Amino acid sequence: MIEIRLHGRGGQGSVIASKILAVAAFEEGNWVQSFPKFGVERRGAPVEAFLRISRGKILIRSEVTEPDFVVVLDPSLVEVIDFTAGLKKNGAILINTPLTPDELQLPDTFNVTCVDASRIAAEHGLGSPTSPIVNTAICGAFAKSSGLVGIDAVCRAIRDEVPIKPEKNSAAAEAAYASTIFN
Repeated sequence: MIEIRLHGRGGQGSVIASKILAVAAFEEGNWVQSFPKFGVERRGAPVEAFLRISRGKILIRSEVTEPDFVVVLDPSLVEVIDFTAGLKKNGAILINTPLTPDELQLPDTFNVTCVDASRIAAEHGLGSPTSPIVNTAICGAFAKSSGLVGIDAVCRAIRDEVPIKPEKNSAAAEAAYASTIFN
């Protein structure tokens, strides 16, 4: 079983990103589990979402505290929360940032992947230029960085789960898939 924890802010689509990835992984024959954790529900507040992907039944029903992957939708959270808490040694981090993995200066015990999901979302007209909605771009980058789901399944899940601008959201996922940077 692979466990993923997503960190974002209210309004960025962390919960929907988790659902899109779950639908894509399920379509590819996996068992999945996806659910959010909210504090005070307001736009801009930190939000966590959890995702499990497995080839067999998932019986655990708790938050993901020792993830294999961490996905950070908002780079400002790097300064606010310990997003690496519990991340397994040699775990993977995908972060929305214009920086490269080397520029982030994270511990070398993690595999770091970067994508400028904010730029991609803004270029595709998702959200506003000052507050882009990055979830579908992050899903594309996750497909590339993890290898757990295919980009075609992600795009189908986006078209099924995102009623607003499904084609632009799919295009953002594909653009992020193509521009993901590994360390």
